[in-house]
Amino acid sequence: MTGAQLKEELIAYSKSIGIDKIGFAAADVFQQLKQRLIDQQELGYQSGFEEPDIDKRTNPELLLSGASSIISIALAYPSKMKDAPKSVKGERRGIFCRASWGRDYHHVLREKLQLLEAFILEKCPDAAVKSMVDTGELSDRAVAERAGIGWTGKNCAIITPEFGSYVYLGELITDLAIPPDTPMEEQCGSCNICVDACPTGALVQGGQLDSNKCVAYLTQSKDFIPDQYRTKIGNRLYGCDTCQTVCPENKKKDFHLHPDMEPDPEIAKPLLRPLLNMSNRDFKEKFGHVSGSWRGKKPIQRNAILALAHFKDETAVEDLLHVMKVDPRPVMRGTAAWALGKIGGEMIENHLIMAKEQEKDENVLSEIEKGLQMLKNEQIS
Repeated sequence: MTGAQLKEELIAYSKSIGIDKIGFAAADVFQQLKQRLIDQQELGYQSGFEEPDIDKRTNPELLLSGASSIISIALAYPSKMKDAPKSVKGERRGIFCRASWGRDYHHVLREKLQLLEAFILEKCPDAAVKSMVDTGELSDRAVAERAGIGWTGKNCAIITPEFGSYVYLGELITDLAIPPDTPMEEQCGSCNICVDACPTGALVQGGQLDSNKCVAYLTQSKDFIPDQYRTKIGNRLYGCDTCQTVCPENKKKDFHLHPDMEPDPEIAKPLLRPLLNMSNRDFKEKFGHVSGSWRGKKPIQRNAILALAHFKDETAVEDLLHVMKVDPRPVMRGTAAWALGKIGGEMIENHLIMAKEQEKDENVLSEIEKGLQMLKNEQIS
């Protein structure tokens, strides 16, 4: 079988197993990406979640001996939630980003890639294959761009003509020679909407991201969120969609092609207060199947506290007092103290003063002081 014949059969097979888009690229070194990653590293823009070895991220040969081709796949996910519950006074809700709606996409894409692997090995038993999704060494976006899936937008996402940027990406490296597709021309032009709309200015310029400022990264961190970004989090529990929702290429793009990706509204947009005292077991049972759970419950709970402060939800004061007084984790106690100061109210000051007398952790004491200062500023104004 020739590479061209295999390509045609793979395209047909991919459609039969629910892959929305497939593209093919040569497994050459990603030279432009390599330089960009070096620049990112020198500027301190990396999040720390990436593969640290830049050579592995840019040279497929280091991942699969004899690498010749890379197959890129894309699956479209929904951008709108059916029957989304309202966030109302007394029942405030947080939100998971669209990429964390439905079943964890890592599992969904891996299953598709495993089917592709099996198909290739059935046709070419001696072939070598290696697939990866997101957490692999290669850059999914760089592969997708080279394979003609879409272009890299100024929001640092792959934008496809068919589905916008609402796509999950994965890839498969093989030693088989398969004719490559033509990369797509960048089509953002002079549009700068996503860069201007970024809540924290993380999109330094079109196509360059300072991960340490990105709300999506901040919501996944486990430490205290820097003061200057706390009010930018809003009610986001995991991830951020702003640079996608404002993109003109995403207008009217909403695809419901995969039942696994349909969100459960009570999980994708959960009530905030019940999150604060959720046990590890309860968290895993409710959220364990979504990608937003990968860092555990701590970041989600901290973000829920910030969301309650964002809403100035007075009905949550008792819950926040409980967290501030008894939670064993300093980040939770401190964030709750800050949130109480943000919400305000006559009784809060006394509780913060009492907590200050009992608290031993320096970071938490600093947050209590911030809470007291906010109350003082509120009284002056």
